[in-house]
Amino acid sequence: MRQSDTPRRPLTGRHAAAPALAAATAALLLTGCGTTVTTGSGGGAPEASGTPGACGAPTPRPTGAGAEPTGRAQGGVRITSVGPACAEYEVTNPNGEPHDVTVVFSLRSAEGAALDNLSRTVTALAPGATEKGRIDLNGTPGRLGEPALPSEPALPGRPTPRPGPRATKAEILRVRSVPTAEAPGAAGTCPPSGLRLYADEGDAAMGLRVVGLHLRNCGTATVTLDGYPQVQPLDLDRKPLDGVRVLRGGAEIATGTGADAPPQKFALRPGEGARSTLVWRNTTDLGPEPLNAPYVRVRATPDAAPVTVAPELDLGTTGRLGAGAWVREDANEQRPSTPPRP
Repeated sequence: MRQSDTPRRPLTGRHAAAPALAAATAALLLTGCGTTVTTGSGGGAPEASGTPGACGAPTPRPTGAGAEPTGRAQGGVRITSVGPACAEYEVTNPNGEPHDVTVVFSLRSAEGAALDNLSRTVTALAPGATEKGRIDLNGTPGRLGEPALPSEPALPGRPTPRPGPRATKAEILRVRSVPTAEAPGAAGTCPPSGLRLYADEGDAAMGLRVVGLHLRNCGTATVTLDGYPQVQPLDLDRKPLDGVRVLRGGAEIATGTGADAPPQKFALRPGEGARSTLVWRNTTDLGPEPLNAPYVRVRATPDAAPVTVAPELDLGTTGRLGAGAWVREDANEQRPSTPPRP
């Protein structure tokens, strides 16, 4: 469950056991070349013309209410053209304030097998503005800019094995958008508050989910932490999600998750870090509809500015989320953060 904040959310990595995120897809035939190019553009999404772009023929824009195929557009993101080497897309902010928008693309083989996910984040996109980007694939099975890996090692006296599958399709897997004023921010940056808060990838096993919240004092003043962060699950529209009970600690859900430490008061000096742990189960039983909270609004302390992260909580029908108390975290324990989900 990645939440990219342009570094990748660290702590305990969420694996394939993490919930699958249903999202509209835009399947495009591609082969490739290497890096992403992003340039700004004026307000409003431009209409596709009949003139081929850098990636080939533009994707026609259908007319009429509801004519835009969901497979090509999602959450203000649209595939605009496709060619033999790359695909172009545009991100538009329909909101009334600047937003940080993260798009996760799924790279797939010609047969449709998922090979890798690729995140692109546009920061501080102004209201009504559109940012254009390009995906270059380079035909790799997993990593951009590298040749395709052989499917098996070469043996003495035998021909070199055929390369593994190449990425030839790209799909829009999901889009997450957070007001810039509440976004975690990129790694290496320090917000005006002097506290940088972000979520990591998380872990998942046997229906149990664990995600870490990391707090770094990147400012010049010492901050006192005392107990638990304030946590508010949000729905896809970033509205408070009803029916979720936020617990102090994770003991009611599972032990040994890192959310069991008793609350303590301590000073977080400049350069020091702290961690809290979110824990839940995605058990689904008969009864109410399963609850999903793509976003979580977090306040490190009661008077701190809110930060909205996207840990993709799949709460099932349990309706419970455990939040552990803040504990000290050494800088060496923190994994490099990743691009959001936001």
